[in-house]
Amino acid sequence: MFADTASFHRWFDRRRRAHAYRVTRVPLDRLDGWSPADGSGDLRHRSGGFFSVRGLDVTCSGRAVDAWQQPIIAQPEHGILGILVKEFDGVPHCLLQAKMEPGNVNLVQLSPTVQATRSNYTRVHGGRPVPYLDHFIAPRRGQILSDALQSEQAAWFLAKRNRNMIVRTDEDVPVLEDFCWLTFDRIAELLHHDDLVNMDTRTVLSGATWLRRPVAAAAGEDSFDAALARSWQPGAPARHTTAELLSWFTEAKAGCTLQRRLVPLAGIEGWSLRDGMISHDRGRHFTVIGVRVEAPNREVSGWSQPLFAPRSQGVVAFLARRVRGVLHLLVQARVETGALDRVEMAPTVQCQPADYAATTLGGLGAAARPPFLDVVEAAAPGSIRFDTVQSEEGGRFHHARSRYLLVEADDGFPDEVPPGYAWMTMRQLMTFVQHGNHLNVEARSLLTLLGFLPEDHAAARRRPVAARV
Repeated sequence: MFADTASFHRWFDRRRRAHAYRVTRVPLDRLDGWSPADGSGDLRHRSGGFFSVRGLDVTCSGRAVDAWQQPIIAQPEHGILGILVKEFDGVPHCLLQAKMEPGNVNLVQLSPTVQATRSNYTRVHGGRPVPYLDHFIAPRRGQILSDALQSEQAAWFLAKRNRNMIVRTDEDVPVLEDFCWLTFDRIAELLHHDDLVNMDTRTVLSGATWLRRPVAAAAGEDSFDAALARSWQPGAPARHTTAELLSWFTEAKAGCTLQRRLVPLAGIEGWSLRDGMISHDRGRHFTVIGVRVEAPNREVSGWSQPLFAPRSQGVVAFLARRVRGVLHLLVQARVETGALDRVEMAPTVQCQPADYAATTLGGLGAAARPPFLDVVEAAAPGSIRFDTVQSEEGGRFHHARSRYLLVEADDGFPDEVPPGYAWMTMRQLMTFVQHGNHLNVEARSLLTLLGFLPEDHAAARRRPVAARV
């Protein structure tokens, strides 16, 4: 526990410097413990656990590009992402960890109490046990506050889900050296620092927004903060009922035409193994690289693995508008390549804008640009209500970062939107996040960032999109 944010940062800096971490690029064909499967070229670990890199064939996507092939991470086992909560002097605190992940741009970020694949917590690697695991596996102690199977980045994972859990305890819990107790208010401050609170923590906290909802605004207030506060309240006027939104979402899933099948990695079209990595032939999307990792405080002190490395930074944004004084977010029923149900609720815009550069440079071109991307990129500084750069999952992705924004649309923005989009209140999104296979991980991250807005968020950076890199 910390007296102020400055004392936390001093502790965090000490933890970052306490261990000699090292991540070294290694050609894929020289990764210790990994080898291509006979005939397919799929990258697999010699234990048969953890994950594999395979080929995916996609057709009838319903997107601007209707068919393609790509590498995909196949990790069928469910991991555990769990946060332990305990009250001190009546104030709830979360037990978080300063954890190193090989793909993090700054190596160490704040992770949940437990962040482990099944292969890790069953100790396939033969290493040390995962701390605090007994609070999250049956028969567990404590009170379950939130528990749902949630997806991860479906552009790069095939049907990957983790169990997102929040457990409250009254026990005396020993605090190991890389762990700390933080209040929700302190976490709210830290969420607005770039690349500090990792993706796994953000997705778990999306199930805890009801523990820290903004206080209801006075009925006569006409500010953005008042509209946001009303958006959380039960019974606030909404553009659509929850039943109507469920019907809209079900219709999107029923109408999805996407077809996908696993194919040998060695033969996927548009990708080549060269210079020790798998790259897109036109320099788009991502590459698959190999790394060797040294991390003395992890369950094993060293290992090798593949990582997916995006070619450019992403943009993840909700457009917002006020409807009868209540803030509504424009939610997309997005076809997700690797999602279990193929369609999930997503932010208004979710893409890597660099992929839509001029076709002469290898980009997809302006005709394929996602709807509303131009609105987000042209947003005036005063309409950007939230703006931060956050890392994606550092255990599988190398320096994957996205700019997360909330942009308030101007008065001329239409109330009627295309069929794949719908206006929702924060309260409605909070209801959907309690169940798996509804909100994608990017939407859950934004829900957490907006649900934990600090009181002084009006002073947050509001710059043109091109200014944040």
